[in-house]
Amino acid sequence: MNHGSLLWYLGAFALALGILIVVHELGHYLVARLVGIKVLRFSVGFGKPLVSRRFGADGTEWSLAAFPLGGYVKMLDEREAEVPTAELHRAFNRQSVGRRSLVVVAGPIANLLLAVLLYWVLFIHGVDEMRPLLAAPPVATAAAQAGIEEGELVRSVSGTAVTTLQDFRWQVMHRIMDRQPAILEVINQRGEIAFRTLDTTAVNAVELDEDFTRILGLAPYRPRLKPIIGAVAAGSVAEAAGIMIGDEVRAIDGKTIRSWTELATTIRASSGKPISIAIVRDGAAREVQVTPKAEKEGGQTVGRIGVGVRDDPEARAQLMVQVRFGPVDALGKAVSQTWDTSVFSLRMIGRMLVGELSWKNISGPVTIADYAGQSARLGIDHYLKFLALISISLGVLNLLPIPILDGGHLLYYLVEVIKGGPLSERVMEIGQQIGLGLLVLLMAFAFYNDINRLISG
Repeated sequence: MNHGSLLWYLGAFALALGILIVVHELGHYLVARLVGIKVLRFSVGFGKPLVSRRFGADGTEWSLAAFPLGGYVKMLDEREAEVPTAELHRAFNRQSVGRRSLVVVAGPIANLLLAVLLYWVLFIHGVDEMRPLLAAPPVATAAAQAGIEEGELVRSVSGTAVTTLQDFRWQVMHRIMDRQPAILEVINQRGEIAFRTLDTTAVNAVELDEDFTRILGLAPYRPRLKPIIGAVAAGSVAEAAGIMIGDEVRAIDGKTIRSWTELATTIRASSGKPISIAIVRDGAAREVQVTPKAEKEGGQTVGRIGVGVRDDPEARAQLMVQVRFGPVDALGKAVSQTWDTSVFSLRMIGRMLVGELSWKNISGPVTIADYAGQSARLGIDHYLKFLALISISLGVLNLLPIPILDGGHLLYYLVEVIKGGPLSERVMEIGQQIGLGLLVLLMAFAFYNDINRLISG
């Protein structure tokens, strides 16, 4: 990754992180103000403040701190400092359990509401997605055994209608988690409707972090595109060799190239090896010499020269569908998407706790920064979808009943209601230490997974 790409990825990650933290803490802040609690500080980040200003009638301090992975809202509280008698009614610890619970839960709820808002905007604007068109599956895979044919369009999975490839993957993942077969309703290229029973047991739920579609043989359909260059990356091997937009590739090392798939496959298999590419430009044949750059992808080394296929409107119309709704329907779809993702996240956490799902599914800041950069490069709609997904994850994570997280505080309040009084400071201190230990352990797993992903590519 070059310097420019690194800055791009870091910028996309920093923007996402900043938005999510501000929204989360604003949830706490606004509800605290709403119920009459005095807010002393609103901080993005932990540690020493880098920038600090005071605003409002209460002189609330708004600061940006040195360690950016989080934030907090500091409220007036007798447990932390002496409170003037005139302001005791505005102290957090003097509020009812209900009010304190509202303040605490407001942060995660704000993140979930942000996801709803982002999905709502996307669904109103319209999102271009790939249709659930399937390629001919490799032999001996579950898809081949189910009888899936080249070019079949999936209409539903176990009775749930699917419109996009993402919907299809989502529903199949649910079947894997439930250890149930996926019943696919498909329509083939002859217009015939059929049902395919896909055995999902080929995927071990413990290893769901692997590419389960590849294991099952569910490859997306690729139309036969002509090997015509549609894009040449700046500073790439192709640009240095003189390859230009509009060039049609006829052969590589004497082997005839008939489609873009053949072109891509041949180049990917030639990492670090000089190859001769025969092209036609403006009716004239010529030959260029290139050495595909070796890059890591999915644990393998592949060759790249920095070219893209020319856009084919007919192929695009066949492969893509625009998902778009009116304002009311879009809101319902956004709420449903947020709810389904939240529930699925909780189920995955539960499966990890009982050992039915690999802890490799936990991602740390390096992986998230990578996803942020990739989604930003793909366009604003992909970046907003990424932001919505991470916002849901943050909201769900903070609702877990772990001391030090918002869910841990809600657990304290539940015990307080049952017990008829607050927990002792000693018990809460022990709880905070346990929660901190669990959080450190979680971060250790996340960083370990990040390092493994970096090593494996």
